[in-house]
Amino acid sequence: MNRAVFLDRDGVITQDPPHYAHRIDQLKLIPRTIEAIKLLNKNKFKVIVVSNQSGVGRGYFKENNVDLFNRALEEKLYKYNSFIDAIYYCPHHPKAKIGTYRVECDCRKPKPGMLLKGANDYNINLKKSFMIGDKWSDILAGQAVGCKTILVLTGHGNDQLQTKKLKVDFISKRLYESVVDIIINKDYS
Repeated sequence: MNRAVFLDRDGVITQDPPHYAHRIDQLKLIPRTIEAIKLLNKNKFKVIVVSNQSGVGRGYFKENNVDLFNRALEEKLYKYNSFIDAIYYCPHHPKAKIGTYRVECDCRKPKPGMLLKGANDYNINLKKSFMIGDKWSDILAGQAVGCKTILVLTGHGNDQLQTKKLKVDFISKRLYESVVDIIINKDYS
């Protein structure tokens, strides 16, 4: 079985703009993200992005915008010999403006549907995997499947710590430090 690092996108890999990242001109990586992902690739972790994209259901942008943004992200990483194995996203929201997206799904974090799909598609041992996010919903999704969890202080991470404290395995400055200080240089087998 494979090990994976599940990553939230906005606020963990990419800088979170003021209003829903969906345009390619909003694609700005958090410093040292490419190095972090390259280290995960080199150490044989599957890198799987799991991202809530309720802006689709809210009518702010279309799924095509999400696909174009994700493709641009993958291309940017590929230029530097790093890659993401899969990207899953949830366009749903229980109060979505667009009816087809107004559902109580199992993929919207904190529910673990995207992680379970990734585990099934890539033969992942969830107990030997990590979920890295900047929101408590990311952490709860990881906990629901038995992953080790890391809250990063980029994106909404600092704000999340101010609002309430939930149990999390690790807190880290950003993705790069999560990979170097917590994942790669420790033995969790």
